[in-house]
Amino acid sequence: MVRSLTEKFMRAALDEGAKAYEKQEVPVGAVVVYKETIIARAHNLTETLRDPTAHAEMQAITSAASYLGGKYLTDCTVYITLEPCAMCAAAIGWSQAAGLVYGASDEKKGFTKVKGELLHPKTIVEKGVLEEECREVILRFFKSKR
Repeated sequence: MVRSLTEKFMRAALDEGAKAYEKQEVPVGAVVVYKETIIARAHNLTETLRDPTAHAEMQAITSAASYLGGKYLTDCTVYITLEPCAMCAAAIGWSQAAGLVYGASDEKKGFTKVKGELLHPKTIVEKGVLEEECREVILRFFKSKR
């Protein structure tokens, strides 16, 4: 049962991550929410597109900006199953997203490991939403690769 809109949107991001898993991509999913409506959905496509920048967040930001008709996501929240890397956090920062919500922390490449501010100063961050589910998907994926 969904207890909150935050969990509902993170479950939508998990659904996107499942699509990545099916394609043998690292199972990270993202959604962008504007006025309590999902306006963009995406998952990792780095292997499919042979593009190291084709992370779920990058795909979702591009789609949301196109939907809104501009480069700023000032009234949007980005939901991601895994803590964004520095590249994605900087893109979220440049988009001036109002919020960032992520599930599992990324101990190796997460943006919080980088010194300096990558996000916009007004971006509100919430971490650990459905953290165990988000982490389990990633762990299961990499275990299947070993």
